[in-house]
Amino acid sequence: MNDQLKVYAPFDRTLIGTLPMADVDELEQKIATAHDLFQDRDQWIPAYKRIAILEKARALMEDKIEDLTKIAAQEGGKPYQDSMVEVKRAINGLKIATEEISHMKGGQIPMGITESSINRLAFTIREPIGVVASLSAFNHPLNLIVHQVITAFAAGCPVIVKPASKTPYSCMALVEILKEAGVPEGWVQSIHCSNELSEKLVGDPRINFLSFIGSAKVGWSLKSKMAPGTRCALEHGGAAPVIVEKDSPFEEMLPLLVKGGFYHAGQVCVSVQKVFAHNSIAEKLANDIAAEAKKLKVGNPLSEDTEVGPLIETEEVDRVDEWVKEAISGGAKLLCGGKKISDTCYEPTVLLNPSNEAKISQQEVFGPVVCVYAYKEREEAIALANSLEFHFQAAVFTKDLDIALDTVQKLNATAVMVNDHTAFRVDWMPFGGRDASGEGMGGIPYSMHEMTREKLMVFKSKYLP
Repeated sequence: MNDQLKVYAPFDRTLIGTLPMADVDELEQKIATAHDLFQDRDQWIPAYKRIAILEKARALMEDKIEDLTKIAAQEGGKPYQDSMVEVKRAINGLKIATEEISHMKGGQIPMGITESSINRLAFTIREPIGVVASLSAFNHPLNLIVHQVITAFAAGCPVIVKPASKTPYSCMALVEILKEAGVPEGWVQSIHCSNELSEKLVGDPRINFLSFIGSAKVGWSLKSKMAPGTRCALEHGGAAPVIVEKDSPFEEMLPLLVKGGFYHAGQVCVSVQKVFAHNSIAEKLANDIAAEAKKLKVGNPLSEDTEVGPLIETEEVDRVDEWVKEAISGGAKLLCGGKKISDTCYEPTVLLNPSNEAKISQQEVFGPVVCVYAYKEREEAIALANSLEFHFQAAVFTKDLDIALDTVQKLNATAVMVNDHTAFRVDWMPFGGRDASGEGMGGIPYSMHEMTREKLMVFKSKYLP
């Protein structure tokens, strides 16, 4: 008998359901099915049929918004109101992917510009890359699946998706919707399996592309196991530094920093975690963030008025508490929070001037904690931000255009928001980390591009110039 995957609600640890875990034979069958489909070009799904299927799937999702929201909130712990936003984003993601299908194109390559290239016409086309393996994360249980599965299907690739073991039901709901919409058998397959089998999936030479969202440790380990020629996009964690100049607009900035810091209890790779503020305003800013954080309602994610939900695991609550206590003992000033509400929830916490050596300063917090650091010179703050291991999205708040442009240039990040929080994202923009934070680029159009490859055609004829 196969092992069982038990899924618990992160808020009250009640059992949501039990799912069978795949064994090596089932994994082999899924890989073989996907590989055989791709090898037989007669079975490739033409663009117009992919468009029709995705349009129907989007309509089906529209009819299931409430159900999808409750599934995501229950298993992932993100509050109902934010889960509803995620579901609507996911639905729009299908629209973006559908539209992008018509934009997948090649281009003409100039010929005849040297004697050796005369009498030739050359152009490129884009083809599906092959079988895609998608390994997802818990923190956006539906929208991340859209980014990793819908993109693959839209690009014309068979896809095998392993959802996060904590949040499989959102993925399963989307897969069923796709089947109902007319996706042919074998083109979108889901699997629940052990880490060992995940490695076997990623390392199989029949896998052409890996889409991974999760920790850097796991991501880089999986990359090392990929077969030669397999391409990948890896999305890991971030530190999301924010530089706040003394001329920053407080009234506009404050709600952005609060939202960016405590959205989904800080369990987002680009959550506001480390705010470097000019020493003339740092203490006021920290106290203002704390005042707003105290107002946030923490509790059951299924309640429509909850603003901050639980952490995904009780062990994560313990870890965050340990890091906060270490920071306080090392000299940080606690302005609010700093303790567990329950085994699953942690108070929104604001710390002023933790030591640079504290874990909470050096690593990704991934919890409802915002740290404010006072600086004298902006170059000092930029150097501290760039010294962190992770480089994903960052932000700068200032009214001075020159300072904004200079900071954008000097911050080591894939994206820098000006007068906005680090967690800003729309699904059609490029999104991804650099250095330890990842490789490749996400964002629906960019993922679809990564899941295709270019083929050159060159025609020779005496009738060509």
